[in-house]
Amino acid sequence: MNVTPGPTAVPPAVREAMADPQPNPDIEAAFAERYADVCAKLETIYDTSHDVVVPGGEGILGLEAAIASLVAPGDRVLCISNGLYGDGFADFVESYDGDADLVSVPYDEPYDLEAIAAALEAAAADGEPYTLATMVHCETPTGTLNDLEPVLDLLDDHDVLSVVDAVSSLGGTPVPSDRIDVCLGASQKCFSAPPGLTTAAISDRAWDAMDAREPSSLYTNFLPWRDVSEGFPYTHLSANVAALDVALDLLLEEGLEDVYARHETAAKRCRERGTELGLECYPDPERRSPTVTAFWLPGEAKRVQQQVADEEDVVLATGLGDMADDILRIGHMGYNADLETVERAMDALDAVLE
Repeated sequence: MNVTPGPTAVPPAVREAMADPQPNPDIEAAFAERYADVCAKLETIYDTSHDVVVPGGEGILGLEAAIASLVAPGDRVLCISNGLYGDGFADFVESYDGDADLVSVPYDEPYDLEAIAAALEAAAADGEPYTLATMVHCETPTGTLNDLEPVLDLLDDHDVLSVVDAVSSLGGTPVPSDRIDVCLGASQKCFSAPPGLTTAAISDRAWDAMDAREPSSLYTNFLPWRDVSEGFPYTHLSANVAALDVALDLLLEEGLEDVYARHETAAKRCRERGTELGLECYPDPERRSPTVTAFWLPGEAKRVQQQVADEEDVVLATGLGDMADDILRIGHMGYNADLETVERAMDALDAVLE
């Protein structure tokens, strides 16, 4: 049993949709109609009036494409971080010859609003304001859910575009998507569809900014997806789109408020069981994501993960980067945000820790 924070388990109906014969995405109108339906359903899940696009490519494509589409050489970008993926945005900016200013804090701390405000004010005073700012809603490697609203307020005050990685929160907890210029998701997390599709809600002013710069790429570029009435930029992943279509139907039929409540219930039970086992959560309670729980097992995470897999046939995840052997993660997102699944995963962990 896979109880990792993505790729998540895929419901039977979603698997079946992927196995069906598919229309040719380059020729048949049936595919274009399905794609339009998927985008419309995503607008509801994003709760946004912005355009939604779904390029073919795993979720990391969205993070890079946001930078490739918006950052010209020499542009200043404010990268706000308290985690591995927040740090990674700075790498993308530099790879496209942008000037990344990383405002970071330790991974167990919230965003530093004073430092962010100071950076924005200093850039404006220098006459070289930031083109955009990047953030991560849920830092999956540490199970941290960041409060974006105060940062978005600051960015609005300085008229700075916002790019947010919401890959592991979208569809599992509310995201302030309508306040974000480029809000990024992916098929394989809370949607519980197979990996292979990026989703993005893009504001009009973000489109305008993309229009104003010279594109450096076709594949890592959102602009060709703005209008697909005359065809897609490249052959789309028709089976993946069919699977995502059904996965979104399942979420919408359940109702988003019930989906969010289900994630909260699963997260609460996972942490209750962890407390009973004497495990410490990471980070503090106010900033834990309802989609993933990170337990703090310094120097033991990899051993425990392997033992649970070998002895109990349950697949958990460890942390990433410097915390790869210190954090053990359980994903209660999407199809796995289920009490029975959580109980089985925690029973397996209990058996090993005994």
